[in-house]
Amino acid sequence: MAVRIAGPGHEALPDGEDGQVLVRGDVVMSGYWHDEAATSSTVVDGWLRTGDLGHLADGYLYLTDRLKDVIITGGSNVYPREVEEVLLTHPGMSEVAVIGVPDPEWGESIRAVVVAEGPLSAADVIDFCRTRLASFKKPRDVVFLQQLPQNATGKVLKRDLREPPLDNSR
Repeated sequence: MAVRIAGPGHEALPDGEDGQVLVRGDVVMSGYWHDEAATSSTVVDGWLRTGDLGHLADGYLYLTDRLKDVIITGGSNVYPREVEEVLLTHPGMSEVAVIGVPDPEWGESIRAVVVAEGPLSAADVIDFCRTRLASFKKPRDVVFLQQLPQNATGKVLKRDLREPPLDNSR
């Protein structure tokens, strides 16, 4: 099995730099059944584009996020997982998901969807981020839910969080 980290132009990136994880080997699929379009966008020069973002360091692969979940706000990339990890250190949050939502000025803005364990306001969440995240990574919007939508294996369904209307009730 071979692993490579690639930039937007499919070029190999140096160790420590985040990019898309590509894999190649005998156990990797060669393409989609009767779907040339999907195959040509997923398999390039024998390398499978996994859709994962990560980097290599000291011989290890570190996964950062999913490519489709990256938020581009004001021309900067924000990895939702980084923001989620900061928010989860707040003692009043039991679950959190971070998504990008359309923004006419910035392209996308950051929304935190939070399951709170007690009284918590949007201002509390944003203030918590002020000293822990760069300004462009802070949520601009906070929605509170009783629970996050999940699939059968417990993975948060971010696509459901992007579909309006998002109920802001507790």
